[in-house]
Amino acid sequence: MNPGGNLVRVGLLVAAAGVLVVAARAVGDRHKVAQLTTRQIEDTVSALDPATRAALVARLTADAAEHVKGRVGG
Repeated sequence: MNPGGNLVRVGLLVAAAGVLVVAARAVGDRHKVAQLTTRQIEDTVSALDPATRAALVARLTADAAEHVKGRVGG
């Protein structure tokens, strides 16, 4: 057994665990920002008059359809 080698392994495992904790926290923060942004967009769209809201939904649908066509080569 190599006690120095085991110490290095433990150190690497602790460092990797620390990186995972930081990454998980960053993902959680981004998720919260995405949720807040989504809520703001939904509130803004809900506040529009029905005709404007319908036009917006139609435009977003058309844009999404074009995006999909571009991805599948249509």
